[in-house]
Amino acid sequence: MIKFAYTILYVNDVEKTIIFYENVFGLQRRFISPDNDYGELDTGATTLSFASNTLAGSNLKGGFAKADVSAKPFGIEIGFVTEDVDALVKKAVENGATLYEEPKQKPWGQTVAYVRDLDGFLVEICTEVN
Repeated sequence: MIKFAYTILYVNDVEKTIIFYENVFGLQRRFISPDNDYGELDTGATTLSFASNTLAGSNLKGGFAKADVSAKPFGIEIGFVTEDVDALVKKAVENGATLYEEPKQKPWGQTVAYVRDLDGFLVEICTEVN
């Protein structure tokens, strides 16, 4: 049996990033390592996890591209569904996110917006697909 267990984002400051996601999206902290190099948020069957760039570098001897808020975002996003996209976008920006795309209604009725988190990762904030 194969189970999708987690997504790990490589970040500058694990604890700061965990606090951002707790404050904005109401996620519950599952774990942070004593050295603050790794942390997890409980999102149900899978976790949203964060590893420091230092830890990632020690695991990936071939290197990796670090997220950079001054560069274009990677071609990947994490998404959160809400009934009030505008309010959640505002809350994210108030907590340090950068607005990337204003909320827009899609032809199928869904409202979608994009922010970039503290490290520059794309976060989609949207309503349910109708």
